[in-house]
Amino acid sequence: MIPLTPTPAPTDTPVAVAEVAQAEAPVPPASHLIGFKHITQSWNNCGPATLTMGLNYWGWDGSQADAARWLKPDANDKNVTPEQMVEFVNRELGGLKAVSRHAGNIALLKRLIVAGYPVVVETGFAPDGYDWMGHYRLVIGYSDAEGSFYVYDSFLGDGGGQGRVMRYDELDKLWQEFNRVYVVVYPEAQETHVAGVLGDDWDPELNAQHALRTAQIEAQMDRGNPFAWFNLGTSFVLNGQFEEASRAYDEARNLGLPWRMLWYQFGPFEAYLNTNRLDDVLALALANDNNTKEVEETYYYWGLALAQRGQYAEAGQKFRQATTINRNFDPAYQAIQALPQ
Repeated sequence: MIPLTPTPAPTDTPVAVAEVAQAEAPVPPASHLIGFKHITQSWNNCGPATLTMGLNYWGWDGSQADAARWLKPDANDKNVTPEQMVEFVNRELGGLKAVSRHAGNIALLKRLIVAGYPVVVETGFAPDGYDWMGHYRLVIGYSDAEGSFYVYDSFLGDGGGQGRVMRYDELDKLWQEFNRVYVVVYPEAQETHVAGVLGDDWDPELNAQHALRTAQIEAQMDRGNPFAWFNLGTSFVLNGQFEEASRAYDEARNLGLPWRMLWYQFGPFEAYLNTNRLDDVLALALANDNNTKEVEETYYYWGLALAQRGQYAEAGQKFRQATTINRNFDPAYQAIQALPQ
């Protein structure tokens, strides 16, 4: 049985008492950041476009095309992950840093806005004429009186300059579909300040425990919600609990997930690989491959499953296929190096 009882809250904290108090301090009823330039995404480019809006706010003078050249060298690449965004900022852009965490919430978004930090969030998205897909938005403000956030949306627009209005519950529902993952970009000199705003969530291990507690509660409360179960699987993966993660993902898949789900989130591959369910990994990779040839992670995990079976030549072929889609995808190069010679 999958445990749904929330795990105990940690007793240790990696940040100072004053910083914890900052993270828990009340916020004003409204706050709105200014100084943004809206960017309309080019085809299939919401990740680079949204990140660029956040980077431009901090003075970076690059374009979405500049960001995309590193994040997705193949323009047809279907997805840029939050981890890739963070790697791009931290490796390629001097003076700026980025951090990604899970299990964000409305209160955290408000605190970050008040502290001066726009937030990139990954959400579900199904505009008219399209099936469900992943989509990034930049949160720049909020108003309790309206019960809404203000967001810059590279696909839908800027809402006349102040940001498109999204009700708290609307954003949260769509954000839940990606385990409420978020990216914060900040000047390197302000890292201590950002850590204070995030509080315990600054520490990746404590954030993983927070994500698991949240996912356990939501799966218990809404057992028919496949996204809640998927988040439970993802949060178990973050905590290294792969058997539990596999069972949670099984439940999510039984309930029914969007057909593009594994273009964006790859926890099932991790869980099934670590529980030796290689047939499941290969089946999911083949399903992705049948839908699109432009997700590098498909071939990376396909290769890992083949390597685990001792099919090293075939595994190497899949890893190289991943690098042809994204030449900056380091895990595939590392996997190639790890193959027996």
